[in-house]
Amino acid sequence: MVEIDLIEVLKYIDPSILDYQEWVNVGMGLKEEGYTCSIWDEWSRQDTRRYHPGECFKKWDTFRGASTAITAGTIVQMAKDHGWEYEKDEGHELDWNDVIGTKKEDLVVVDKNWLEGKEVSEPSDWDPVAQLVKYLEILFEASENVGYVTECWEKDGKYLPTKGAWDRTAGELIQQLNNCNGDIGSVLGDYKEEAGAWIRFNPLDGKGVKNENVTEFRYALVESDDMPIDQQHAIYSELELPIACLVHSGKKSLHAIVKIEAGTYEEYRKRVDYLYNVCKKNGLKVDNQNRNPSRLSRMPGVIRNGQKQFLVDTNIGKESWNEWKEWIESINDDLPDPESLESEWDNLPELSPCLIDGLLRQGHKMLIAGPSKAGKSFALIEMCIAIAEGKEWLGWKCTKGKILYVNLELDRPSCLHRFKDVYNALEWKPNNLSNIDIWNLRGKSVPMDKLAPKLIRRAQKKNYIAIVIDPIYKVITGDENSADQMAHFCNQFDKVCTELGCAVIYCHHHSKGSQGNKRSMDRASGSGVFARDPDALIDLIELELNDNLFKNIENNVICKLSENKLKYIDNWNDEVSRDDLCSSSAMLKISKELLSSEQYAALETEAEEAKTRVRQRSAWRIEGTLREFPKFSPVNMWFNYPIHIVDKSGVLNDVETEGEKAPWQKAIEKRKPKEKKEKERKESFETAYEACSIEGKVTIKSLAEYMGVTEKTVRNRIKENGNFWIDENEVGKK
Repeated sequence: MVEIDLIEVLKYIDPSILDYQEWVNVGMGLKEEGYTCSIWDEWSRQDTRRYHPGECFKKWDTFRGASTAITAGTIVQMAKDHGWEYEKDEGHELDWNDVIGTKKEDLVVVDKNWLEGKEVSEPSDWDPVAQLVKYLEILFEASENVGYVTECWEKDGKYLPTKGAWDRTAGELIQQLNNCNGDIGSVLGDYKEEAGAWIRFNPLDGKGVKNENVTEFRYALVESDDMPIDQQHAIYSELELPIACLVHSGKKSLHAIVKIEAGTYEEYRKRVDYLYNVCKKNGLKVDNQNRNPSRLSRMPGVIRNGQKQFLVDTNIGKESWNEWKEWIESINDDLPDPESLESEWDNLPELSPCLIDGLLRQGHKMLIAGPSKAGKSFALIEMCIAIAEGKEWLGWKCTKGKILYVNLELDRPSCLHRFKDVYNALEWKPNNLSNIDIWNLRGKSVPMDKLAPKLIRRAQKKNYIAIVIDPIYKVITGDENSADQMAHFCNQFDKVCTELGCAVIYCHHHSKGSQGNKRSMDRASGSGVFARDPDALIDLIELELNDNLFKNIENNVICKLSENKLKYIDNWNDEVSRDDLCSSSAMLKISKELLSSEQYAALETEAEEAKTRVRQRSAWRIEGTLREFPKFSPVNMWFNYPIHIVDKSGVLNDVETEGEKAPWQKAIEKRKPKEKKEKERKESFETAYEACSIEGKVTIKSLAEYMGVTEKTVRNRIKENGNFWIDENEVGKK
């Protein structure tokens, strides 16, 4: 026998493209197979144009069966028409006689193969009044109106109840019954013994007996008459249903008045759907016509065709609906049993292989956090490419394999162009493009608890070793500052990891305000769950760059550009000293002398462009918190659009992170004593003079270029120093 989960099958059917009858057929098929109306309702919500709240529940009650029943096969065929394929058994074709339903073990408590009947005995001392009074005392408050029926009419050999009475309270009835000397008929009216009598189990408003007249949705009726009484009794017992009163119908069924304890009619319907679904899964074919809260049940304390209608038991099973529901779901929680460490000590399981050496294992989770201008998306794209090609990502070696990039933010063309731009900037050959899949969901994303099963279904059989979700704010469900809601949100990543056996990597933004004085795991916005849930947290924080650092970098870049131009000229290095190689002004001067005017003009253009690119760079420091590996030393890098480049020169080692010190601390540090300032300026000028004297004559112009100041400033420094003289533009030491 084959079992199919119709909830999974429905994912292939879009309700918005069905006509009205097809939509109804789905509902009828779900009901026929024992599913709840809430499942049909949730699926129908996808059709935002035609969906109306409450419509499914109203329609559900009208499904009474048809001469040609709509079954699960109808739903399966619809799904097949929309591309669904049955994949459980290779080469197996779904047969119309196959069993279709949810997982067999789900919510199943009763093993029908080992079910032993539980005997039901009539009361030895028959006291009709005591039977009915006890029923009323358990189910009703003294001030609540009770609906009951003693009159009936006959049709086709069956006795059918009238609407009956609803004008008296439970307190009034109990008082009159206790004073009737055992004559129930004198209180309720005589009933026909061939038919018995009926009573409603929820209180009424005294104005009628419809659902709208029910004032409290406390109880629901469970009845099944397709198996022996003793087996019904055994199933009720094993299910531990929270039964307030269990009544023998006087014929072939037990009426269980089950505690529902719903606050509203909608909640009542959902709970009854759930209750009936559990009963059906456990072998009890429930009469679906008994769902209504105003439904009649059999009245204890009367005779029906020679048999007693009596209380079998009261207040059995779990004490409340919530306790029972929690228990029934815990029975099949799918959690592993505890295991002894001793039994595994000498045969420990292998650790998951590394995905990113020293950072992350396959099947684990990683969060990349940073502010908006850190280029997080580019960093993730770089990672995708590094994994696809089996290369390094920011200095960490990556395992080669297939990866899925879930794009939630960029439009499709921008996303595809970014991948190509990063490939080109890295100067890597795209040898393994087949290892990268992109799922573009901008404008189509859904909350993570809805996205996770869709993602799992699409990723199965793809053999991904990693899935990247960028960014998560698009799929967050709940308040990101709520620990319990974010714990539920992060559990969706666990589901993806567990189901697919691959790593899940996602990014999140920093909270507002200064971050430099915080630990890396405290910078991500929202609840601390974000930082503590993943196995690896990689945090990016910006470094504060000053003008002197930029000038130093510009100097080095221009020196390198000049050297690259000069190396094509014979004996060029005869004209250049080791000090010249470190001075951009010297290298440009030499280049002007040795290069043609066209070549030098090109060099000047390249130098200006290089200086612009240097100023466009931002600098970043990567810190991390790891669960599986030792803490790594901070990694400094440049974000040179569109890629990140690790700083191997060490120029960023001593740069402080943005916001590392409070503004008042920085201001105090800048306020140096006057004597110290004068001393530093003298030393700085003397250093500049010594450097320029290497070339021979020292001029105002050469000093200004070296120091990066104006010629006027140089003249002022000479006057302040007192150890130097000026002869027109030439400078000398006294």
